[in-house]
Amino acid sequence: MNMNLDRSPVSADDPFVLEDLKLHARVAHDDEDTAIRKIGATVAAEFEQFAQVALLTQDIRVQVFDVTLGDSLRLPVAPLAEGAGVAIQIDGLAFSGFELSSGLRPYIRWLPEHRQRLVGNLIIDYRAGFGSTASDIPSDIAQAIMDQATVHYDARGALDAKSLTTSPHMARVGARYRGVQV
Repeated sequence: MNMNLDRSPVSADDPFVLEDLKLHARVAHDDEDTAIRKIGATVAAEFEQFAQVALLTQDIRVQVFDVTLGDSLRLPVAPLAEGAGVAIQIDGLAFSGFELSSGLRPYIRWLPEHRQRLVGNLIIDYRAGFGSTASDIPSDIAQAIMDQATVHYDARGALDAKSLTTSPHMARVGARYRGVQV
């Protein structure tokens, strides 16, 4: 399926607690805070891409070009923010011929009587994320981000590709949140 995906952050917070990240990386001074914050942000972005999640609240816009959709469509970024809905437009007109299934891997089920209208420029808008602050992020993800950030911090300036691997914890947790795709 051909689609375009745009993420717009709602929260300006970091998806980690800098002091926790420093403690985990065994950094007792403040002179590298900027570098450690960049490492944390990079790792968080990597986790979001791999696991297809929004750590902190984001507005998501999906534009579908190839409207050969099956009976349902899994939303590409999860989880659906608490209390959030989904707005769908086809060629600029609101479309309501669907049911929303929320949860960790939310999806849209197209109502059979409206499927013939699924032709044209399809735009799906929704809000995703675990919450607006780092404390809203599940603890297993927070731990995985700290582990991976420590790998990056410890391997600064490494000349070989093997030094910058994905920590086993980050790979395991990311795979669990990504879910199964068909």
